[in-house]
Amino acid sequence: MPISVNDSPKAHIVTALLRDGNRILLCHRSPRRLRYPDVWDLPGGHVEPGEQPGAALARELREELGIDIAVPAGPPLGEVRGDTFDMQIWLIETWTGSPANIAPEEHDAIAWFTEDALEALSLAHDGHLAMFRKVLAEHRP
Repeated sequence: MPISVNDSPKAHIVTALLRDGNRILLCHRSPRRLRYPDVWDLPGGHVEPGEQPGAALARELREELGIDIAVPAGPPLGEVRGDTFDMQIWLIETWTGSPANIAPEEHDAIAWFTEDALEALSLAHDGHLAMFRKVLAEHRP
C-alpha cells in the first residue's frame, strides 16, 4: 500500500463520472467536511480493506445516491493522485434507480450540470473540468 507524506497509508478512493446525455452528476461537499469542503465533486468514496475497487464503487453509489450499477469491468477513465490519496474515476452511463442525495452528512446537494454550467463551479480537483469537457465532447448523444 502506498504511504503518504505523513507516513500513514494513502486512502484509495473510487469515484464515478455519471453521464446522462449531455449532463454529468456532481455532489456538493458539505462546508463541514474536513477534506475538500464546500466544493463540487464526483460521487464515490473509500475502498474498504479487502474490497475490489469496482465493488467499492457500486457500494458507494448505492449508499450515497441510491442507485445500482454493474461493477466496472474495464480500466478507470482517469486517476488523481494526492499526498494522502489515490483516486480512480470510472465513466458510468447506465444505472438502475434515480440518483438522490441519501447521504446528506456527506453532500448538502447533488445536481446535474451541462458543459456550459461547469465553468462557474468550484470543483474539488483542478483536472476535473478538462476531464468533464472531454467526456462530454467524446460522448455526444
